[in-house]
Amino acid sequence: MADPVLILTMKWGTLYGAEDVNRLARQVRRHLSRPYRFICFTDDGNGIGEGVEVLPLPELGLPAGHGDTRWRKLALFRRDLGGFAGATALFLDLDLVVVDDLGPFFDLPGDFHIIRDDDLFRPKPLRRINPARDRFLHSVGNSSVFRYQVGAHAYILDAYLADPAAATRQYEISQQFQSAQLAAHGHLNYWPRGWCVSFKNDCVGRGLGSYLRDPACPQGAKIVLFAGNPKMADVFAGRGGTWYRRIGDIEWLRKEWRG
Repeated sequence: MADPVLILTMKWGTLYGAEDVNRLARQVRRHLSRPYRFICFTDDGNGIGEGVEVLPLPELGLPAGHGDTRWRKLALFRRDLGGFAGATALFLDLDLVVVDDLGPFFDLPGDFHIIRDDDLFRPKPLRRINPARDRFLHSVGNSSVFRYQVGAHAYILDAYLADPAAATRQYEISQQFQSAQLAAHGHLNYWPRGWCVSFKNDCVGRGLGSYLRDPACPQGAKIVLFAGNPKMADVFAGRGGTWYRRIGDIEWLRKEWRG
C-alpha cells in the first residue's frame, strides 16, 4: 500500500481557532478517499480534535537580530519539516471551503502546483502601465492551496534566510517571493483554472446581479476561497463588503463548510 499523503495547515495567533482546524479536517475527511494524515502546525493545540496530528510551528531559522515572522509559512520548505522529508503534501489555508473531491490535487503530474493568483481576481487593466510588473504579478502563485514534496524546495527558504531584509524590501508578500524562487528553478506550475475559485468573483453575481440570483458553485470547482474582501467570516455573517453585493442564500456553502 502506498504511503499516506499529507494534508498540512498552520494556525498561530488568535485570528483562527481550534474549531477552524476541526472544520477543515471534517471537510477533508468528506472529500478525500485515499489514505492521508492531517497535520496542523500550531502554537496552541488546545481544542483540536481527534484525527488531527498537532505539531509545533516549524522554526523559520531567522538570523540573529531578525524577528519578523510575517513570512513564517516559508518554514514549510524546511528540509526536515516534521520528519516528513520526501512525503507528498497538500497545504490548505484555514480560510477556505472544500466543496469537491481532493483526489485530483494529488493525481496531477508535476512536483509542485499552486493557484495562479490572478485566477481569483478580475482583470486589472491599469497594471499594464508597467508591463514588467504586470507580467510578474500575473505569474504569482497564491499559497492558499499548493502541493509539493516535503524538503524538495528548500532553496526557497535558503534564499529568504540569505537576506530576509532584502526579500521583504523587494517583495510585498511571501507568496511573491516564493513564486519568484519557484519560477527561477522551473517549478512554478498552476492548478487547472476553475479548481480553486473565488467566492466573490466566481460564485456571486457581478454588481447588482447579486440581487438577481443567489451565489452558486461553479461547475468543476473543488475549493472556494475568499480572496480580497469579503472574508470568509463576513460571508457567513451575510456581509458582502459593499452595498451592491448581496450574499443571499449560501446553504450549499454552509453545508460544505460545516463538513
